[in-house]
Amino acid sequence: MDLNNAIEKHSEWKLKFRSAISKSETIDASTISKDNCCELGKWLHGEAKVKFGSLPSHSACVAKHAAFHIEAGKVAQTINARKFTEAEAMLNAGTPYTAASSAVGVAVLKLKKEARL
Repeated sequence: MDLNNAIEKHSEWKLKFRSAISKSETIDASTISKDNCCELGKWLHGEAKVKFGSLPSHSACVAKHAAFHIEAGKVAQTINARKFTEAEAMLNAGTPYTAASSAVGVAVLKLKKEARL
């Protein structure tokens, strides 16, 4: 699992959301809301749980990752409701989405360090 790539992919959601907003597109809010559908989530709940489940950083990473997907799902639902101005505001600094996005990045780095990956 390339954890640097996983961090990058999660940070790219902001760009995907902004693109959907600018094009007035709908996105799959149901899948986005789940923390076990992306590559990182599958790894965290599978191989990483087996290998690193006893590490404090693993459980923290799972929790932060799940929280990120909940917030990302809220943004997606707002976009799908065609509340584009509100959705754009949800992506600004200091919002639950940006806090969750930063937290998952930090949690992945802590897991990477503690697991020596």
